[in-house]
Formats: sequence, C-alpha cells, structure tokens
Amino acid sequence: MLPFLAELPGGENAFLFMVVAGVFILGGFMLVIARRYKRCPSNKILVIYGRTAGGRSAKSLHGGGAFVWPLVQNYDYLSLDPMQIETPLEGALSLENIRVSVPSVFTVAIGTATEQMSNAAVRLLGLTNAEIMKQAEDIIFGQLRQVIASMRIQEINRDRDSFLSRIQENLEPELEKIGLILINVNIKDITDESGYIEAIGRKAASEAVQQALIDVAEQERHGAIGVAEANKERMILVAGLERTRDIGTKEAERDRAVKLADLDKEKTIGEQQATFEQEAAVRDAEREMRIRVAQANATAVEGENLSKGVIAEANAVLQVKEAEAFQTGESRRRQADAAVREAQYIAEAKAANAEAIKREAETRAELEAVAKAEKAQTIVAAEASAERQRILAEGEAAAIFAKLDAEARGNYEILAKKGEGLAEIVKGAGGADAAFQLMMLEHIEQISETAATAISNIKFDKVIVWDGGGEGGGTQGFLKNLAGSLPPALQIMKDIGGVEMPEYFGKLMQDKDEEKPRAKQPEVVDGKSEADQG
Repeated sequence: MLPFLAELPGGENAFLFMVVAGVFILGGFMLVIARRYKRCPSNKILVIYGRTAGGRSAKSLHGGGAFVWPLVQNYDYLSLDPMQIETPLEGALSLENIRVSVPSVFTVAIGTATEQMSNAAVRLLGLTNAEIMKQAEDIIFGQLRQVIASMRIQEINRDRDSFLSRIQENLEPELEKIGLILINVNIKDITDESGYIEAIGRKAASEAVQQALIDVAEQERHGAIGVAEANKERMILVAGLERTRDIGTKEAERDRAVKLADLDKEKTIGEQQATFEQEAAVRDAEREMRIRVAQANATAVEGENLSKGVIAEANAVLQVKEAEAFQTGESRRRQADAAVREAQYIAEAKAANAEAIKREAETRAELEAVAKAEKAQTIVAAEASAERQRILAEGEAAAIFAKLDAEARGNYEILAKKGEGLAEIVKGAGGADAAFQLMMLEHIEQISETAATAISNIKFDKVIVWDGGGEGGGTQGFLKNLAGSLPPALQIMKDIGGVEMPEYFGKLMQDKDEEKPRAKQPEVVDGKSEADQG
C-alpha cells in the first residue's frame, strides 16, 4: 500500500477503488476496440469509408476483417449474391433493318477484383438490389440493341455462340464501370415481326425433307443395281457350270467308246482291267462335277450376302434420315405450338389485367362513396361534439369565474378584517414599533423551535479549537468566546424583537476576557494537543 494512502482515513478502500476503476477502464477500452473490428463474410464486400489510407474515397475488402476507427471512419456491406435480370427486348433493328425480339435473362453480380470493388463502392454503395438491377438493365438493353444492329438475321439465328460472345464483349466493360460482372446469358427465343426467321426455318425443313427423299431414292437405285449385278453374275456362273458339265459328259462318252473298242479288241485280255478303269473314270467325273457345283454355289451365296449388306446399309441410312427429318419437323411443330400458347397466355394475361383494372375501379368507386359518406358523417359528428364541448367549456368557465370571484371576495373580507384588527393592535400598543415587538414576542417560541430543528440533524464527530494562548486557553477560552458573543445576540433581540435582556450577561464574560492577554494555545484534536501528538 502506498504511504500517502495509508495516512488517509480509509486508505485501503481508496486503493481498492482505484484498482477496480482501472480494471473497468481497461476492460471498457478493450471492448470498444473489439467492437470496432469488423469481419467480412464470404458473400459480401466490406466497404470502409471516411478517412482512408492513400487518399482513396473508400477501402474495400472481400474476406478477412479490418479496424474501423470511430469518428473518422464508418463502414457498410455490399452483397455478392447473383441477380437475374429479365430483358424482354422487342423491336430491335438488325443489320437488314428487320425488327427482332430477343427475350433473354442475364445473371450479374458485384465483382471481387480490386478495380471492380472500388467502382461498386463508389457507385452502388447504399443502393437496394432493385436500384442496382435497374441500372444494370438499362446498360444491358443498350448494348443488346447495339449488338443486334451489327449482325444479320441469319447470323443471329444460326451462330448463337458468336452472338453470345459479341454480347459479352460489348457488355462486360460497361458493367465493370459500375462494379458488376456478367455471369451468364440465356437467350430464350429469337423472333421477328416479318416472319423471316420462321420462313428460314420452313425452308430449312423443306430442304431437309427433299434431301432425305433424294437420299432414299439414291439408296434404292444403288440397291436395285446391286441386286441386278448379283443376278447377272449368278446366271453367268450357272451357264458356265452347265457348259463345263456337258463337255465333261461328251469326253467321258468318247473315252468310254474308245475303251469299249479296246476292250472288244482285247476282250479276252483286259476285260477286267477295263471295267476298273471305267469305274475310276466315272468316279473322277462325279468328283469334278461336285467341285464345280460347290464353287458355283459359294460364289452365288457370297453375291447374295453382299447384296443383302448393301440393302441393309441403305435401309439404315434411310431410317436415320427419316428420324432426323421427323425430329426437325417435331421441333418446329413444338416451337409453333409454344408460340401459339405464348400468344394465348399473353392475351389471357392482358384480359385478366383489364378485368383486374375494372374490378379495382369498381371497388375504388364503392369504397370512395362509403368513405365520402363516412367523412361527411364524421364532420357532422365532430362539429356537434365541438359545439357541445364549447358550450360545456363556457359553462365551466362561468362556474370557475364565479368560484374565484367568491373566493376573492372572501379573501378581501378576511384581509380587510385582519387590517382592522392590526390597526386596533397598533392603536392599543401605542405605535407600530411597539405592536411589532409585541407580535414578535408572541412568536419567539415558534422561531426558537424552527432554529433548533434546522440544526438538529447536524452531527459533530469532533471539535477543533484554536486559541491565542495564555490563561484560560483551550476549551475554557472557547466557552469564554462563546459567551462573548452574547452581547451582539442580545442586541439583535433588542433591535428586532424589542426584548431588552439584563446587561450583566454580556458584561461579566467580557470583563473577564479583558483581564489578561491570551497566548497561542496548542491545537486540541480528539483530546490531544500538538505537543502530545509530536
């Protein structure tokens, strides 16, 4: 404990109070510092504005956190949530001066690059999502019209990738100027007022159908030619086999005749041997015939298989072409049905909107009539209430005036009688001063009680007496001085109350005080002098 705190009464409590106060101040300072540290969520951008480093207008953070100094800085957040903007663009002029309708949906969001966040902090801070989408929608409409004006209808309809790339090239720099980026572009449909795109579609469908028919006829012709060639080759092979078979038969007969002549000539010698040779020759002829027939059958089957393969391939190509033509026609039919339904839905929506406007007007007229009647009734009731309150107020004011007038008259009579009484007292006492002294004496007891009550709650822990020294110093000197103050008090009672006390009350104490000069006496604190304390 500090020495100067130990000398003071309650020094331990004072030291403890200072420690607790210091802890509270330090804790409060740390709490303020912690509350000024702002963290940035992953789906937002923290923008700190006010007095920032480098003379920038604002400091933007994506992720992490930073201190926001009070008084000189403030902060706000920008949301990174994607925003879908529907752009029902209608009547945009193409390069051929044909009006085109391109309903589409654009998805944009605030970028997280340094330059994009700075632009968003400058131009989008404090705006609602609806206001941000309105600014982006105006930019998208302008750039989309510019891209359509630089392209032909066929380029827009056929090459969608090129169309989308041009939109992105023109739109992204403009969106970055206000801190936005382009996430996605979805083109719903492309139509024109003149029906040019629909005519192109019908033309393409007709060309596809005609080409499919041509391909079918070409494949049928190739199949017929293949069948005819296969039949021709088979007939040639059959004729060759028959001719070969006839030649072999005639040679065999000639050999047989020769052999028979030889056998007849050498009938006795080689009859048996001729028989064996004859049988061998017959068997050889049969084997040769069978080989030739098998080769001819194999060639015929191979030709038939080739013809069947060509026919199957032609049928497969035909089925593919038919499927493609059917798919194209079905797609066009569905698009036409969708367009009809869309027009029907638009008409129904307009009719419903008109019906709603009509009902709103009727309801508004009914409500306005009821409201006007209620208003008139309220005005009449209010005027009647105001008139009634005015009449009541006038009656109350008249009653209050009568009451106050009666009270004033009563007070006047009381004061008049009191004045007459006071005049009689002054007259009986022989003058105003004597009357005043007499009235003060009547109230001296009440004045004394009031003075005693005023100091009754004052508590004296100790009394410190200073004295000039000499005999009768200390407490005795204090009492003498207190008695010495009696003459002035007696003089006051004489001047104000007219009470003259005996003079010896004041003179006795005053004469004793004047006998000897008093010396400086030591101070007495709690019954101890300075010497005793030293």
